[in-house]
Amino acid sequence: MRRCSPNRSWSTDRPKLVKIRQIRLYQHDLGVRDGRYDMSISHVESLDSTVVAIETDTGLVGYGETCPLGPAYQPQHAAGARAALGQVAPYVLGLDASCIGLVNDAMDAALLGHGYAKAAIDIACWDLVGRQRHERVCDLLGGARNDPVPSYYGILPTDPVDAAAQAVALQDQGFGRLQIKTGKDGVDVDIAVTRAVAEVTRPGVKLLADANRGWTQRDAILFSEACADIPLALEQPCNTMAENAALRGRVRHPVFLDESADSVAAVMEAIETGVAQGFGMKVSRVGGISKMATVIAMCSARSIPLTCDDTWGGDITAATTVHLGASVPSRLFEGTWIAEPYTASSYHCRTAPITNGQGHIDVPSGPGLGVEPNLELWPDPIAVFG
Repeated sequence: MRRCSPNRSWSTDRPKLVKIRQIRLYQHDLGVRDGRYDMSISHVESLDSTVVAIETDTGLVGYGETCPLGPAYQPQHAAGARAALGQVAPYVLGLDASCIGLVNDAMDAALLGHGYAKAAIDIACWDLVGRQRHERVCDLLGGARNDPVPSYYGILPTDPVDAAAQAVALQDQGFGRLQIKTGKDGVDVDIAVTRAVAEVTRPGVKLLADANRGWTQRDAILFSEACADIPLALEQPCNTMAENAALRGRVRHPVFLDESADSVAAVMEAIETGVAQGFGMKVSRVGGISKMATVIAMCSARSIPLTCDDTWGGDITAATTVHLGASVPSRLFEGTWIAEPYTASSYHCRTAPITNGQGHIDVPSGPGLGVEPNLELWPDPIAVFG
């Protein structure tokens, strides 16, 4: 086994390194199906995605992606991602892409924070390593425990009748986990919609009420009391970690953290303090595949369920979340959400699109992420380093 070392002398007696020669940034606009995606305190009508292509001195290319959910969802935005990538890219040129920990160290030394931007480079390095070794990313992570990967679906804010009809149709399609978007139209509406969905929910199907930070503590308590007879979880009911911590012992349901789970340290804190009984994890928010692997290990050690998702993105992001989801112990895996069902347009790839089918997503079979962009149909890169 080749040992990774900070020594950057490229001696001829070592196996061939995957030395980063060039980094290219591509910008893509992703359309939203039906024109709008609503959440409790924000909405998006289109998405601005950044794809990173890392080319090595052997000509091998790996891809990563970061696509914030608009500029008002969290303190992340597409222009900020590209600015941050421009700051860190020069510092990883010349490094061995297979020494991913050292690549992450170099990015952290060059720029504090901005994990959502660094995630794209981390993901591209994992893709490169898989391509170099002719292995899938999920196999690099220890093997596919879930293949195909169970998926789940979010019912956007609507009225009780429509929500119930959607729930029936989604269960017919094979989805075993339904997420009800709440927090937008008032807690009374949230209660009515949730009860309508619960009435048509079949045994074994999991329910979540996802407020996306939109409830006050009062709202969360009132909702949980009114729905105490319904087995479900509350996902990110309130805005901050402290607000959600204050719900302990005051709500009838387990709490999953999503937006507050923005770093490995935050996940560790939430586990140790008992704030969360599960997590809706976003790959770019936490900093990439490397840090997600750490979160999965932490949750596995404490028997904490989690999802593997991202804020948005095309096939590169979808493949990333699917490979990670495949690696999670099945008893703890709550599913993977991908943007594909809500996306009207994306970038072109030569490989088959990654889609939800019967509530499951096939793990791409090719090496690395298993996604091959069709660069002939892409615009020119917006920035090139190296």
